[in-house]
Parts: sequence; C-alpha cells; structure tokens
Amino acid sequence: MFKPTVGPIVGHTTTHHARIFLRGASQKNSLVFAGIRYRRIGDVYWNKGVFTQLTALRDMSDVIVLHDLVADTEYEYQAGWFSPMNPVHTVVTVQELPLQWPRDIYRLRTQSSQTTTPRAYVVGSCRYLRMTAGRPAAPHLGDRIFASIASLAQNATPPINAMLMTGDQVYVDDLNFIAPDREYQEILAKYRTAFSQQHIARLMSGMPTYMILDDHEIEDNWPANKNSADDHLYKNAMNAYELYQASHSPAHELNTQGQTSPSLKKYWYQFANGDIEWFVTDSRTRRNLSDTDRRILDTDQEQALCDWLIHSPARVKFVVTSVMFYPDRKRLGDDAWQAFPEQRLRLLETIRTHGIKNVIFISGDVHGSLISRLTHSEDPHFEVHTIVSSPLCNSKLLPYAKASTFILDQPLVQTAAGDYRHELTGKVISQDNFAHLTVDTEQIHVRYHDRDGNLLQSTRIALNQG
Repeated sequence: MFKPTVGPIVGHTTTHHARIFLRGASQKNSLVFAGIRYRRIGDVYWNKGVFTQLTALRDMSDVIVLHDLVADTEYEYQAGWFSPMNPVHTVVTVQELPLQWPRDIYRLRTQSSQTTTPRAYVVGSCRYLRMTAGRPAAPHLGDRIFASIASLAQNATPPINAMLMTGDQVYVDDLNFIAPDREYQEILAKYRTAFSQQHIARLMSGMPTYMILDDHEIEDNWPANKNSADDHLYKNAMNAYELYQASHSPAHELNTQGQTSPSLKKYWYQFANGDIEWFVTDSRTRRNLSDTDRRILDTDQEQALCDWLIHSPARVKFVVTSVMFYPDRKRLGDDAWQAFPEQRLRLLETIRTHGIKNVIFISGDVHGSLISRLTHSEDPHFEVHTIVSSPLCNSKLLPYAKASTFILDQPLVQTAAGDYRHELTGKVISQDNFAHLTVDTEQIHVRYHDRDGNLLQSTRIALNQG
C-alpha cells in the first residue's frame, strides 16, 4: 500500500463515528482502493480495515466512515491506497488480502458524551498559498502556523475538540489579475497542494476539521463580480470544493450503508458537542442580490437558522458566517452582512425578542481579528458577541485590517424599538493569527496566537447562566 497523496483528513467526528478523507492516485485502467484500519490505543490487534474504491470522477479521493467507536476514546489508525493484481476485487474481498500498510500511524479522539464537559476549538481563516505555474511559492510561509497550532494542541487542557476553518482555505484566484485558474484540473491541483503541505497535513490527520467556503474558493467578491462567462468557473470551483471541503462535513447525510451519501443538497450544516452547538452557514453561494429580495442567506437557510436559534436547547450557540456579521467596515463593506441590513436585523430581532442567550458569531475574511460585544439600548437582557479570526497567512499584496478599518463610533442599527450598539472588547489584531476558544460552564476564553504560537491577546466572554 502507498501513503495517501492527500490526507488523511479527519472531518466530522462524534461520540461514535468519524469521517476521514483521503486520496490515492490513478493507475491507468486498473482498480484502485483506499483503506483505513484502526484500533483503540492500547489494543494489540487492528480491525480488518474499511475500504472504498477510488475513481477519477472524485479525483481518486473518497471519505471513509469509521463506525461503532467509543465516546471520549483515543484511537490510532493507518491509511493507504493500492491497486490489486486481480481485476475482480471488491471492497469486501480486499479485506482478506495480506496488505503491507504504510508505516505512518495517526491518532484521533472521539467526542465526549458528557454534556457539560469543557470544550475547546481552534478557529482561523484566509490561508494564502500563492501558486505559480502549478507550484507553491514559498510554501513554508503558508504552512508554518499549523505547526504552532499542533504544538498548542499537544498540551491543551481541555483537549481541542475541532478546528473551524471559516473561509478562503484556498485562493483559486490568487493570480486573478494575471492568469486566473478556471479549469477543473487547475483548481484540483491547488487543493491537492494546499492540503498536502507538511504541517497542515499532520494537523488535519488527527484533529476534526470543519470547513466552509468564502469568495476566494471561487473568485473575489463572488457573486457581485460574476460575469456571463463565470458559470464554467463556478461549476468547476464548486465541484472541487465539494470533494475537498464539503465531503467530510456534516452537510453529507449518512446512507443506509453508513457511508456519506453522494448527493449534496446544501453546504450549510450543524453539529454539536455536548451542550455546545454550531450552525455553519453558507453566506456565499445562496446570495440574492436583487433589489426586491436582497439576502445573504437563502430563505430555507434563514428559516433553519432561526428555528435552531429559537428551539435548540444548547447552552452556547455558535453561528459561523465566513464574512463579518458586525462591526461594519468604512470601505469595501458591500461583501459582508453590512450590505444585507434587513436580513441581519431580522436575525438580531429574532435573538432579542425570543430572549436567546449565549449566541456567538464566528467570522473571518477581513485579514484582522477582533472580539466585539453587541447590546440594545432598550433591552438590558440582550447581548451577543462576535469573534473574528483572520488571516492564517496573509499575502504581501493584501493589507491587514486595523481599528480604523471599522465603523466603531455609531450604532450598528437604529430602530424605533431601540439601537443596537457595539464595542470592541479587545484590540484589533493586524497580523497572521489563529484563535483558541475554551468553553466552560461560566465563560468563553478566547486566546489569539501569532504564527509562531506566541500569545497575542486573551479575552473572556461571560456566559449567561439563566
């Protein structure tokens, strides 16, 4: 067997199952299979292995689901791919082959079944890895921050439950002004390179990683900049996104065989860790820019989000939106929620009028990080927060956001029922960084670290206990 050419990437992981993405390579007209075998730490024997057949239709990649796992338990696993001599093998018969597994051993931990156990997450976005003629330019610059995340995770208490990558995991349009990538194979090559760099590959092989796209997975400021020739680009970009980012997410339901369903109806999804729940929105591909029904989330998604906010019993509710919910920018704000004020106000009013507590918006996009508290002038019980983490790796061509980037001296929204007012609860961070979130019974502790792992800022958000 050979090592995966991309992966393994641990995706959605619960108390009892884990989804793992991996890619092999084409072998002309021969069958190609990928497999994973695993065991609990301390056990002597591996299981027989779980296998899948790889095809060119999925760029020789697939997601293998491990079932019947035990909660809050560490497992080790091996992963690889091969092409058997016999052309009539199936995913069942290859289990009996005397395979020579690759030496690399990876580890993953299932989620705890204890409801109130403290949880921890890493959040980041905007990882710029410039590609020139199909090769990364100075790839260590776009990869080194993941070594720092891995180092932090080795000693973190509580352990890191997941990494949330909230947009611009790749820059399909990194050379948009010279030679933009538009063809399917060009975009696939960008994903393969971005996800197979040394440190990010090692990190994602053991830490559950949840992803959602932003504009650079397609092109800058999509769909506002869309032209009549961009349908071809969009199809290719989204096919690649579905393979490399959405495939191992909860957006895919499991079929009756316990594998991820090949059909994908939407990119937004939900997942839970005990009494903490996440709603990861698709704030990019479902936009309506018409004057009559302008919205950043489509109708079904907005309704699902509101229903979840109102009816979910979760103690803490994280809402991921790749572009900033607030505060607004002084310039270039037409790509974020600032340009969709009616829908934003509907969500805020839903939270306020239903008395929903401990709602936290998680965003990226702006190449700057900050934490901000939102209150209401006439409703002392209303409070939401936003945590912004960006970028993981900036380009020298793009500026960092600063405090002066944002409108901070006036209410976010003024209505007849009162004003929504916001304030920063820390400084704006204008350098490469990631956020480390720890959630316990009383607070969310947000620590920002630079690309070398050094602590930049520490802020606590008190949780409502009512």
